[in-house]
Amino acid sequence: MSLLPELRYPTVSELVSSARAFAAHRPGLCALRQVGVSRAGRPLHLLSMGHARRAVLVVAGAHANEPTGGSTTLALAERVLHERQLRADTSWHFLLCADPDGASLHVTPAPRSLHDYHRGFFRPAAPEQPEWAPSALPPDRLPPETRALTRVIDELRPFLQVTLHGTDLGGSWVQLTKDVPGLAGPFAKSAAELHIPVETGASDAAGWPASGPGVHVMPGPGAGAAYPSMPDDARHSTWYHVHRYGGLTAVVEVPMWASDLVDDPAPHPAPAAEIRRLAGRLLRDSLEVERVLTEVLPRLADVDGPLLRAARWALELVPGLAEDWIRTQPADDSMAYVGSVDAFARRLPLRAAAMLMRVLQENGDRAAPRLERLVATWSDAFAERFRARWVPLEHQVEHQSRTVVAAVRHARDRAV
Repeated sequence: MSLLPELRYPTVSELVSSARAFAAHRPGLCALRQVGVSRAGRPLHLLSMGHARRAVLVVAGAHANEPTGGSTTLALAERVLHERQLRADTSWHFLLCADPDGASLHVTPAPRSLHDYHRGFFRPAAPEQPEWAPSALPPDRLPPETRALTRVIDELRPFLQVTLHGTDLGGSWVQLTKDVPGLAGPFAKSAAELHIPVETGASDAAGWPASGPGVHVMPGPGAGAAYPSMPDDARHSTWYHVHRYGGLTAVVEVPMWASDLVDDPAPHPAPAAEIRRLAGRLLRDSLEVERVLTEVLPRLADVDGPLLRAARWALELVPGLAEDWIRTQPADDSMAYVGSVDAFARRLPLRAAAMLMRVLQENGDRAAPRLERLVATWSDAFAERFRARWVPLEHQVEHQSRTVVAAVRHARDRAV
């Protein structure tokens, strides 16, 4: 008997309903409880399976625009339920959605295209993201979602935290706060079997050491940042909270749309010149959105919601990031890395435009159609440039699930 709903991106309420079904089906093994509330009062739920002291914590929904993690959480729970060896000496704990408020604002349950995905796009500013808030705010100002997550970590003291992330377009990669020897092999094998490219030069991991293709280990506290202007630092995030208990965090990224251009390790003929060109395009595209924002702000004097804050935050990142790209040597000279920077340069203004567009639509502003055209044009250009192909949801979920199980097995061996 399967306890899973139809395979699609579930809502938070559907995640909770499925978790309740697990708990009702095996009450001696599974338990569902509330571990906190969001800023808007939405509950945060933890599904626990097994009773072993050695714990794995799986976090879904930390970024509202990365919906695959919810489906993966249910698939993993089903697997743990039926494969006794997975819980022989390990208990599994699933935070079903770390940011239910954000999940209520990102509206793409079944996107048909990259344009469709951006029409309902939302990703909060860093200070409002549960995992990233500690890198942007002092401890006394952390949001309740962050405090709930760190309380769960303090209670469970997991030897491994896995946080389920994703990308709109690109490939799959893993970020580790400590190396997990042996993980790169099963990760690469799974990606190949499911026809998902491995993003070997992810700009999110620029300059980090790699323990294998697409498996990146975060540098230590003394290492300099590849992009000095970026205000958030992974080493101050909740990913590192497990280190106080001897644990580590694995961030498993999987794409919704794949691009076979992101796994080319060949050297780029002129990486510095190309990245400077991309910096120029980033500035030009962002300025186009800034012009609309400047025009409409007087008409939005009474508007201050998460969509508008996030759009402004994304635009504020641009000048410093462009300066980083222009003035510093590329962290990597591969075709894959330059392609990842190209995707990053497209994402920031596109996301800002998409969220501002939604604000203008909600307020009936006359500038909304202009941004609607811009979002459509940029989304289509993004998809065309990277030859985007949809990754079936069952493949996204299977690859993420396999990688989590492999990370648990190898991290458990490391912890022994």
